[in-house]
Amino acid sequence: MGDCFICNKHAGSIQSSGVMIYEDDYVYVGHIDRNGKPNYLGHIMIDLKRHTPTLGDMTVEEAQAFGVIMARVSKALIESEKAEHIYSLVSGNSVPHLHMHIVARYPNTPEEYWGPMEVYDWEEAPTGDNNAVIELCTRIKTYLENHAHE
Repeated sequence: MGDCFICNKHAGSIQSSGVMIYEDDYVYVGHIDRNGKPNYLGHIMIDLKRHTPTLGDMTVEEAQAFGVIMARVSKALIESEKAEHIYSLVSGNSVPHLHMHIVARYPNTPEEYWGPMEVYDWEEAPTGDNNAVIELCTRIKTYLENHAHE
């Protein structure tokens, strides 16, 4: 899929923020890249590695891997980053390659900024540059490695 952003990212032809958090035969987990704009820390992307557009197109094996890593990354954000809530979103409107947004909501986030995209409008939201993203990715990756059997 030459014109697919996610396929190109996995092929290494597109550089993105942070570092790989997790990867297996079915999924790739990393932090969102906002093309140089400050990143909301804790906006994680779970990509299905095979090019397929929707949740309904997954094989049983892909769905198992996707569901398990979604739960593990969510727990890592709660335990490691002290998130109080996790949002998840699959849209597919801009990039028709299955990927899920996992977005942490942190304590003291005003209610009017609750929601996976609304957190970006909060002026005091935890944001950072690529170094901050790399640090967060490393903490999540370490958490997953240290809690592999939970």
